[in-house]
Amino acid sequence: MDLPSFPCDGGCACGAVRYRLLDDPLALHVCHCTECQTLTGTAFILSMPTRRTSLEVVQGDPILAVFETVSGITHRNRCCPDCGTRLWSESLTLPDFVTFRPGTLDDTSWLRPVAHIWTRSAQPWVEIPQGVLRYEKGADDYVDVVRAWKERVRP
Repeated sequence: MDLPSFPCDGGCACGAVRYRLLDDPLALHVCHCTECQTLTGTAFILSMPTRRTSLEVVQGDPILAVFETVSGITHRNRCCPDCGTRLWSESLTLPDFVTFRPGTLDDTSWLRPVAHIWTRSAQPWVEIPQGVLRYEKGADDYVDVVRAWKERVRP
């Protein structure tokens, strides 16, 4: 798989917030947990962790939306204040990293997830491709996911 030339641009649905991804992301995975299904209103969410220094806001001022899910997980999301598009998540435990939503990139043609997590709650009609990592629950060690990404993009 060929990565695009960086930087790559993206933004919210209404165009009020624009960002630039400055370097290669660390990985790309799909989460099928029921909380992600509820948050997105669909079958899964795409997550692309990257270093915070690799993400630059070039237009607008995304708001911070903090909430606790039914299971007690606190989510910190940066969203467009106008249309509400979730652009990335921030972690309190890993402050040097963000997990952005790659579906908000202008060009999504190069996106190929290397892992699927929480597959035990995947919708029965979702087909998980051969050759990707699969985890019935969350990944025990995300190092394997990062390694699989690096092997795919820089063979």
